[in-house]
Amino acid sequence: MNSSPKKATIGKNQRPFYANNSAAALKEALRKMHLVRMFEEMAEDSYIRGLTHGTMHLSIGQEASAVGITMGLRKTDYITSTHRGHGHCIGKGAEAKYMFAEFFGKEEGYCKGRGGSMHIADPETGNLGANGIVGGGLPLATGAALAIKQQKRDDVAVCFFGDGASNEGAFHESLNLAAVWKLPVVYVCENNGYGMSVSTDRSMSVPNVADRAPAYNMPGVIVDGNNIADVAEAMAVATERARRGEGPTLIECKTYRTRGHSRSDRNKYRTKEEIEEWKARDPIPLFEKELLDMGIFVQADIDAVLANAKAEIEDGFNFARGGTDPVPEDVTRDVYAREIA
Repeated sequence: MNSSPKKATIGKNQRPFYANNSAAALKEALRKMHLVRMFEEMAEDSYIRGLTHGTMHLSIGQEASAVGITMGLRKTDYITSTHRGHGHCIGKGAEAKYMFAEFFGKEEGYCKGRGGSMHIADPETGNLGANGIVGGGLPLATGAALAIKQQKRDDVAVCFFGDGASNEGAFHESLNLAAVWKLPVVYVCENNGYGMSVSTDRSMSVPNVADRAPAYNMPGVIVDGNNIADVAEAMAVATERARRGEGPTLIECKTYRTRGHSRSDRNKYRTKEEIEEWKARDPIPLFEKELLDMGIFVQADIDAVLANAKAEIEDGFNFARGGTDPVPEDVTRDVYAREIA
């Protein structure tokens, strides 16, 4: 088995991404990318204005990774997410209005306002939840994949994690077990170059997270995480392999967050030049340009997608602002614990 990390170089005019997706599917992918960007910009603005409280971790600049990975998944497939998980949530089918309600601590939120930014879950769409623990989703996704296999289903579990989590013990334990048992799981590392404020150059002994895949006898694939076609094509191969019972794959999406690690991050460890260089590789205009260059869309199509996403975000924000506040008497509702005398 050749499990060395590889990088696809298919010409865009022949690429499976455009050949295998309808114009409607491509339009939906672009809509979701805009939704992710606008949701996070609105969430950030709400925080600055004092309308929401607590920190948040934005994935602005990483939209192609979140949407490219999730766009081909079934509703019955599972994902586990991270503290930087708004894009994963929207990609898997969550509605912005319920996510905003969660941010505002309203009863209408996905977790009835109890979870906030870092703990949104939506089991109805297969989203088993974001996780504030670095690497916390790795064993959860592995366990979900084991359940799928035991139930003899052909669904898959997908685990999002960051480059920092690849240095956690849970990463190595999960990949090893998944490979031994040939579990239907795809591990997706969104490598944005920094684990909080520490560069991967300082925290890893190998240049790529995917370089670690051969140690577990699984394919390791490196893709341009800012190019949705690259991401989606790699994911299609990985999910087909998993559904056939051939085991896990590790996909590394090379991407970048243009905001700080969290709202408290002053960004002193990165240069302005580095940030601007990555902004020039923004995944949304890159996708739009390809759609226009290939004649799949005209500018009016893109304008309509943008207007649709903007209206959904504004409606969702207003829905959340008018949501139901919790009452103190319900503080222990949905808290499951057993009192020991």
